[in-house]
Amino acid sequence: MFPQARPTTWQPEAVEVARTTVDDAVAVLSGLRITALTGAGVSTDSGIPDYRGPDSPPRSPMTYQQFVGDEEFRRHYWARNHVGWQHVNRTAPNAGHRALVRLEERDILAGIITQNVDLLHEDAGSRNVIDLHGRYDRVICLSCARVISRAHLAERLDALNPGFLESVGDVADIEIAPDADAVIESTAHFRPAPCEFCGGMLKPEIVYFGENVPRERVERAFALVDSADALLVAGSSLTVMSGLRFVRHAADEGKPVVIVNRGITRGDKYATVKIDSGVTPVLEDLTRRL
Repeated sequence: MFPQARPTTWQPEAVEVARTTVDDAVAVLSGLRITALTGAGVSTDSGIPDYRGPDSPPRSPMTYQQFVGDEEFRRHYWARNHVGWQHVNRTAPNAGHRALVRLEERDILAGIITQNVDLLHEDAGSRNVIDLHGRYDRVICLSCARVISRAHLAERLDALNPGFLESVGDVADIEIAPDADAVIESTAHFRPAPCEFCGGMLKPEIVYFGENVPRERVERAFALVDSADALLVAGSSLTVMSGLRFVRHAADEGKPVVIVNRGITRGDKYATVKIDSGVTPVLEDLTRRL
């Protein structure tokens, strides 16, 4: 349901950053208007796994080409997704999400570009959010472009697959992968649903590997970076270019870049301040002190 980590040849390599504390971040960001770029690390305290944290297992991403070109891949995906999406649908924003809301209410935060599709920023009350990779609660037909809710599709999948959810057990007892895909093995008997309007192929309205983020969405994100004085990266390893490009752009424009993330990121060499820490306590501290 969530886009998994996009394939990359980048390998983590430590880069020394001189400024590494919350005090440093406060000194750099005080008096500035900020745009935030958020990744999976913002949502880990809500119970959604991250992609590349120090303790995260390796993942094998499904590509757009596999999804549209292989019926078995699609069946396997939708079966696991039908279990896993419930987990994300039950999650709630955490204190880190709420800290960003308070910064926006005080006009310190211009807005958020998020690589997540969990909608937790919106649920927390953030108003200016660009969902860079789409959102988990909608499904699109690749033939007629009709968009339906994921909840409506769940009803149709339940009808097509009576007893399936009961057969795999309580979602609380199943490992949920970082893309909210449930780790279950027996999916050969699952029946995916076609578009109810034209019979076409349904796909979550998210950006898959092998797809590009829509151009207008990228342009709005660059404009949001340009509208602020600094960029705050929270909970992203910046491994893929879809997020890293905004860090590069801010640095090229001479704007301070503050990165808060557990572990090495691909953007560390552009960072004015790099705080190697969990996201939630740092965002709360910044909100109190800015």
